[in-house]
Amino acid sequence: MKNALPRITTIAALSMSLLVSCGGSKSALDPATYVVTGGWEQVLVTGATAGQELELVSGKDKVVQTISADTQGIVLFRKVSSGSLTVRSPQTKTQSAPVDVRALDAAAPEGFYSSQSLAAPGFGYLTTRDGTTLSINVMLPGKVDKGPFPTVVEYSGYGPSNPGDTTFGQLMNALGYAYIGVNMRGTGCSGGSFRFLEPMQRLDAYDAIEAIAAQPWVKFNKVGMVGISYPGISQLFAASTQPPSLAAITPLSVLDDSARATLYPGGILNTGFAVEWTKQRVEQAKPFGQGWEQGLVDKGDTECAKNQKLRGQNPDLLAEIDAAKFYTPEVGDEINPRMFVGKINVPVFLAGAWQDEQTGGHFATMLDQFTSAPQLYAYLVNGLHTESLVSTSIFPRMTEFLDLYVARKVPSLAAAKLVAPLLANAITGVNGANFGPDRFAGKSYEDALAEYEAEPRVHVLFEEGAADGVVPGAASPRWVSDFESWPIPQATATTWYLNDNKSLSVEAPQATSASDSYKADPTSIADTFFKDSGSIWKADVKWDWPHNTVGTAATYTSAPLTQTTVIAGSGSADLYIQSSTPDTDLEVTVSEIRPDGQEVYVQSGWLRASHRAIDTKQSTALRPVQGHFEKDAEALPANKWTLARVEIFPFAHAFRAGSRLRINIDAPGGNRGEWAFRTISAGETVQIARDSDHPSAIVLSVVPGVDVPAAYPACSLRGQPCRTAQ
Repeated sequence: MKNALPRITTIAALSMSLLVSCGGSKSALDPATYVVTGGWEQVLVTGATAGQELELVSGKDKVVQTISADTQGIVLFRKVSSGSLTVRSPQTKTQSAPVDVRALDAAAPEGFYSSQSLAAPGFGYLTTRDGTTLSINVMLPGKVDKGPFPTVVEYSGYGPSNPGDTTFGQLMNALGYAYIGVNMRGTGCSGGSFRFLEPMQRLDAYDAIEAIAAQPWVKFNKVGMVGISYPGISQLFAASTQPPSLAAITPLSVLDDSARATLYPGGILNTGFAVEWTKQRVEQAKPFGQGWEQGLVDKGDTECAKNQKLRGQNPDLLAEIDAAKFYTPEVGDEINPRMFVGKINVPVFLAGAWQDEQTGGHFATMLDQFTSAPQLYAYLVNGLHTESLVSTSIFPRMTEFLDLYVARKVPSLAAAKLVAPLLANAITGVNGANFGPDRFAGKSYEDALAEYEAEPRVHVLFEEGAADGVVPGAASPRWVSDFESWPIPQATATTWYLNDNKSLSVEAPQATSASDSYKADPTSIADTFFKDSGSIWKADVKWDWPHNTVGTAATYTSAPLTQTTVIAGSGSADLYIQSSTPDTDLEVTVSEIRPDGQEVYVQSGWLRASHRAIDTKQSTALRPVQGHFEKDAEALPANKWTLARVEIFPFAHAFRAGSRLRINIDAPGGNRGEWAFRTISAGETVQIARDSDHPSAIVLSVVPGVDVPAAYPACSLRGQPCRTAQ
């Protein structure tokens, strides 16, 4: 592995308060030989001795942080309050001259962005306000002299700037857009140290957008953002900083709360996808961790080589996750999009799937938080992580959105119709339904925009994978229902009570004393219902959705429904419980029992019982909200019924007349595609009351007036396994 000393980039436009200070201190201590650089909420030290202890000092001798230099002689102080600070070494009795640290809301110097000239096309670097260089790859849809071009940016810690992997860039070029892939700091060939979407990565996104938009080949000097999953989530962070040159964003397959919705759903660690994904990010953020960097360095890229040096300052994210037992605002809030999507002030096109095996389906609960976005178009669908990109009822709408808000032209689906089958085949193995005709053909741009903006904003796709006339399992819905907002205004909270004979009924229980019990045994069932046999995204995916062994679940089933019932929204399982141990983990799964004897998976929710304390200001009958704070944790009292409200993640599903609604209560496991859990359940006995004083129930969001095709779909719904009902 080749390494070289890092370069601290000095930009002429930066104020003198941010230049490197390496001597001239008036302190009685000797001048430092290490180099100290101030920045935005960070202080960087290079050139120290490996293992040297360094103190960050504020004001009159106040030590605010102490860190030992890594093997490269580097220290990065994070989360530093603004002001004038010095760095000193107790070992060598040396101290740096003061450096200034700026607050996160301090702007970059005037002219900073327009002074940068970026390679077009090709691989290169842009510079952020603190001197860090980010690797980029510019792909144009034509020769540069044919520009300017409508332009989109993909920003993530994957490899968007990797010149050897340009699939997404080619897709955007085919749609007529210039594409710039930008690697976050601490990843790929970019400089800096990596911490998942910390504030500096938000500021980097702002800087990247402004530097790219200033280029002469960018049409209107405005850019859009694109990407699914990580680069979809990053758009929420980037747009919250309100870059003036950002035109619109298209976040696909996102999350609303990194810690509480995906990493610790219900307060239970998701050791499946969430932890495994973090492991991958940690590994790929190591020097040359993504692999492609070495090839560029071998060809003479000294910038990439130098940028690997700060990776020794990457925090141990896995250790932090392992140690965390409760939600801590100082860590969780800055990676919680729900806290700041209200700052986004550009049009938003957002799509995601209820059964998303990676980020999960909780994202919909933040749709009502986009209070500053002039337009929010949401596409909500059953299915998997890739649904938001390949669904034939989402992809054409996204291309129209980009045409209207980034390219500022009348939308055309001509290119999308060529690209979509290739995309669908690559991901699902089959084509989906036809897009149909261009609906804006022959209209003016103004008329097309007005028509688009007059449409409902929330579009719910039903029975994706069972569209008529296409291969079962294809990424196409059977029908789409439109609504003005989410939660759906006309929805009503409807209660089904746990009752005698393991039944669910709308009548409250009458018994004065009644309960059921089960053994909470997670070892009795597989972790997930996908066994990694092939791709989970393929139309012919093989599911293995196991039944609970006898005695390890409490299952309740309604009588056949007398009328078709569409449920769309969040839900709450309100359970009065006791446990033979002071704590237990609850999993509640909703399914449909069809008249043909098939059971269809719908959705799940989780809760560690000691985390049951409710945030009364945010909670509703349909959505219990727990803060998961340590101060609120409380063991279950012995021999006393205690209410535990389990949040059922949002979903939309049509239960036809004749079908039955079922809920299954057990220990976590076996009911997700790639989520597994570090559960505390270990065979304890859990009792559930169902009497007049303790009416355990499930409350779901019933939406009237939805037209549902009479015929049942094939058992091929995307992300929703079927099994023979017991």
